[in-house]
Amino acid sequence: MHNQQSTPIQKLIQKLAINTGAGRKLSLFQQLGLQLFLGFIAFSVLYPMFWIFSLSINPTNDIRPKELVLIPEGATFDTYVEVIKQPTPNPVSFSRLAFNSFRLSFGTALASVIVGVFAAYAFSRLRFAGRQTLMISVLTVLMLPAIATLPALFVLLNKVVFGAGKDLFNLRNSLLGVGVAVLSGLLPLAIWNLKGYLDTIPKELEEAALIDGCTPNQAFFRVTLPLAVPALAVTGFLGFMSTWSEFVISWQFLTKPEDFTLTMALYGMVGQFAGQTPWSKFAAFAILVALPVSLIYLYLQKYIVGGLALGGVKG
Repeated sequence: MHNQQSTPIQKLIQKLAINTGAGRKLSLFQQLGLQLFLGFIAFSVLYPMFWIFSLSINPTNDIRPKELVLIPEGATFDTYVEVIKQPTPNPVSFSRLAFNSFRLSFGTALASVIVGVFAAYAFSRLRFAGRQTLMISVLTVLMLPAIATLPALFVLLNKVVFGAGKDLFNLRNSLLGVGVAVLSGLLPLAIWNLKGYLDTIPKELEEAALIDGCTPNQAFFRVTLPLAVPALAVTGFLGFMSTWSEFVISWQFLTKPEDFTLTMALYGMVGQFAGQTPWSKFAAFAILVALPVSLIYLYLQKYIVGGLALGGVKG
């Protein structure tokens, strides 16, 4: 009985696969070519990672190793210990640098998601005067390189000053000011990404909630927002990753070592000449900087894949 019921479904799946080109059999030559192509991509991605790891545990501190040896002779993890103990000549601990990077990245990612989802909902559901103009403005800002707005942001934030003497607070020379500057670049991406996803959520779901007695705000928070979790995860992760690896704004804005981030400390390891750079420590530090983003991606992978797959499709 089970086989009789499943046979039509199997035929339908096979028909759709034939029509869409999905699941079609490849010839031996095509399979071999595809495997070689995928193998080349995997090699090009993994080879630099193996090289950096090998360099990080290499006690000789070679500037330009002539060959890749995954486990070099005399391999040691002392470089990781030294980097964590004292990453830079400045009296700033690794935990302090990591905390600065984390609160900056998490704060800007959270703010971009919160502000972006409300703005995206307005663009997706409401019709108001100037809507098209505002959308084009957001898109225009999105197309600008981040470095283009740096001088204007520097001058603007440098004018926001509170207090005097030792209690003087300059918004530009603070992590808060860096967060505001970074957020100005994250918001356009967040708005457009979330709007594309909200457009795929049927309005009838909200209308049904309104008929059942929900207010518009309740319909948004109880119906629309939970359905947008994949897009929120994608947007938050992209914002976190972008801020975590951000360097230019932080380097131009911050002057106090206690406010430095991991990327600033990593750049501080580079000497004037190649021979003056502790490459083993630099490689170890680079791996430690990249590790948190990689772990977050693995944790949010199912949401990120779902959000990227559905955010660009309407209907």
